[in-house]
Amino acid sequence: MIILTYALVVLGTFLTRSGVLSSVHAFAQSAIGPWFFAFVALMACVSLGLMLKRWELLRGDNALDSWLSREGLFLLNNLIFMGILAACLWGVMYPIISELFTGQKVTVGPPYYERTTGPLFAVLLLLMGVAPLAAWRAGAARRLGRAFWKPALLAGLLPAGLLLAGITQPAALLGLWLAALVACVTLYEFYRGAQARARLTAGGFWHSFVHLVLRNRRRYGGFTIHLGVVLMAFGIIGIELFQSETQATLAYGEQLSIGQYQLRYDSLVEFPASDGRVITRATLNVSKNGRVVTQLFPRRDYFTDSQQPMTIPAVYSTLPEDLYVLLVGWEPAGAGGATFKVYVNPLVNWLWAGGLVFIIGTLVATWPERRELQTAAERARAAQLAVRSVSAGA
Repeated sequence: MIILTYALVVLGTFLTRSGVLSSVHAFAQSAIGPWFFAFVALMACVSLGLMLKRWELLRGDNALDSWLSREGLFLLNNLIFMGILAACLWGVMYPIISELFTGQKVTVGPPYYERTTGPLFAVLLLLMGVAPLAAWRAGAARRLGRAFWKPALLAGLLPAGLLLAGITQPAALLGLWLAALVACVTLYEFYRGAQARARLTAGGFWHSFVHLVLRNRRRYGGFTIHLGVVLMAFGIIGIELFQSETQATLAYGEQLSIGQYQLRYDSLVEFPASDGRVITRATLNVSKNGRVVTQLFPRRDYFTDSQQPMTIPAVYSTLPEDLYVLLVGWEPAGAGGATFKVYVNPLVNWLWAGGLVFIIGTLVATWPERRELQTAAERARAAQLAVRSVSAGA
């Protein structure tokens, strides 16, 4: 895995610096490309040769008892990650491969990644919900089923409620059930551990909860990462499956509607900025269910030096959703008409919140425990004493 990670980092550098792929992130054609490719090939061959030579030392002594054991499910989890990697790598390399064999460079877009990685991410969520319920080494399906049905039923309340509310998209209902399943299992693991410690120490629940996390940082930091993934899953499902958009050309005073929002076009001004930009800015009055909530100012900045425009969106952000407005075009000064493209992105802020929780969980899981810090300090003191004794003997 380490070899593959490093090889992919170098491969990504090769793809962007060599100019092999056309992308907004890529550089122009460069002579450094063949050197990068030679380095990647050499590194891959040497690493693979060393790994094969020392295979007997690298191979573990323990055999996998059951795929339904916790370690078996962890292995499946890693295999799913490798599948996602393979799908994304194939999408990146496909233009090069197609040009090599057919002479035409064929690129793949977002639909390819959605179709290939979407089912894999769904299986990944399922494994995240099932693995904490499985026992180590033992893999009895009946025992796992008894532990699984309660959180599965509880998680089913979310899609059931949405179904009653009129949401019938199968992919959305399945994805939300899987995310809710992971949340139920993870929160139950927190609750069960804190409750057991509270009974053992005769302390309060929250006091026991804090000490539980501090004494088992890797385990509960990992569970915190799971909660971050749940929030990100909600955000991705909201954006991909429930996003709405519209585009309209409005005169002064006219309005457009999207979802619960009404946007009235009030004005358009053009003025120079102190850094040389020319700014064209519209003013929109935003109402939700008939009540004014904010004003938005989408704009287009024109950089006179480089003669390049830049569209700056205006965003009204709330926890349930974002209202995202772009100024697409406008008529000559005095005509007053302007064209706007408007998106409503449900749950997008849950995606950012999930990323923050993910980072917090990573810090908790990787932060060294007190015993490790003490051991490191003891090793440092022992090394200092050894150096002093050698110096004294000399």
